[in-house]
Amino acid sequence: MGNKKEEGIKDIKTNRELATMEDVIKGSFDGILVSDGDGNVLMMNDSYVRHTGITREELLYKNVRDLINPTWMKKSVVLLAIEQGKAVSLNHTTRNARNIMVTGTPIFNEDGSIKMVVVNTRDISEIYELREELLKAKEMEKYYLNQINGQKISAGKEEIVLANAKMQEIYALARKVAVFDTTVLITGESGVGKELVARYLHEQNPIRNEKPFIEVNCGAIPENLLESELFGYEEGAFTGANKGGKAGLFEAANGGTIFLDEMGEMSLNLQVKLLRALEDRTIMRVGASKAISVDTRVIAATNAKLQEKIEQGTFREDLYYRLNVINIEIPPLRERIDEIAPLALKFINEFNMKYGQEKKMTYEIIKEFEAYPWKGNIRQLKNVIENMIVLSNGDYLQLRDIPWLADTYERILINSKKDESMAEILARVEKHILEEAKERYGSTRKMAEALSMDQSTVVRKQKKYGI
Repeated sequence: MGNKKEEGIKDIKTNRELATMEDVIKGSFDGILVSDGDGNVLMMNDSYVRHTGITREELLYKNVRDLINPTWMKKSVVLLAIEQGKAVSLNHTTRNARNIMVTGTPIFNEDGSIKMVVVNTRDISEIYELREELLKAKEMEKYYLNQINGQKISAGKEEIVLANAKMQEIYALARKVAVFDTTVLITGESGVGKELVARYLHEQNPIRNEKPFIEVNCGAIPENLLESELFGYEEGAFTGANKGGKAGLFEAANGGTIFLDEMGEMSLNLQVKLLRALEDRTIMRVGASKAISVDTRVIAATNAKLQEKIEQGTFREDLYYRLNVINIEIPPLRERIDEIAPLALKFINEFNMKYGQEKKMTYEIIKEFEAYPWKGNIRQLKNVIENMIVLSNGDYLQLRDIPWLADTYERILINSKKDESMAEILARVEKHILEEAKERYGSTRKMAEALSMDQSTVVRKQKKYGI
């Protein structure tokens, strides 16, 4: 009878101790969970539930072994502490995508057996986020320093950024051949900067740089007008001709340089006349019977594949070889990724001055730009920057300001719940970016390179969002 009474008193005392312990740990900012020596959960506080995303019902009086799963709890510090008989700590990404530091500490009986395990959790998500922000800030500082200290040259009023080794070679070649009057053919996709190279060639020629630089877009002028624009016409050459005739652009560029852009669009008839101008240094005005001598250097450019046009019979082979004495091929922007950031910063500065703004670039913008294919090359990049400067609301340009992402962000905001926090909305955006990066690059290593993140961070975030 006495033994039963003593056992009852002991049970009451134990229950009181547990109740008191629960009151003490309830107010702890850190998460706390207590299990017995077999891993059965005896109590936990609200902070632990908040940190882990595991409900009280799932935990209380359950064995932690039942919680082990390959997604959000591959290991348990409770079981590790029991197995090793000592305190164990590990970093853990929880079910609700938080990053926590978990420590399990065994409490021993007098006989050395484990009486209970006390688990302490501390949310370190903010530390991770601050670390990433610091890394991004350092990278942005590097971009700005590279822009300040990077190699730059000028073509007229335009400043040329040379951060790419291939482009440095191209401009070194241009500087070398500029002093000769030989014809140069500049090839490359639309918007890569062919006109800048042509202008640079003109300005680096010490004899011609004080003379006119005339630019002609052969694809923008109707064929029936292009001949008279290039070579001029005599009085009465056609209906509406000016009295006294008119000098053409070849004559206007006399002593200087004429830049014939989009050469692939020129008709075969005009190609014959251009060939004569290149070989004889003479041109014939429309309606004239006498040739005029001109001292004009010709630089041509095209985004067309002239070899294919020769095979199709739409471009003269002899003219091609006459133009292609020196060929300068400019690579597309997607092959000059190291120039995207300095070019973007350059355009931001230009449009800030133009529109009286003080917008700044963010690291996320740079990485998205570097991953984008830029089919319109530098011209497209410049237009996108102007669009963002004009339409963005904040001082810092954000991903939502990029035209091709704006619709995605708008959909995310429209579909957001009324009680959804900004952090939750941004988390969905981050998940969307990671999903697109995974589809585009496949491996976490390539994703990390493209997004300038640690591979471990990519892996952690994929786990976080179940990607």
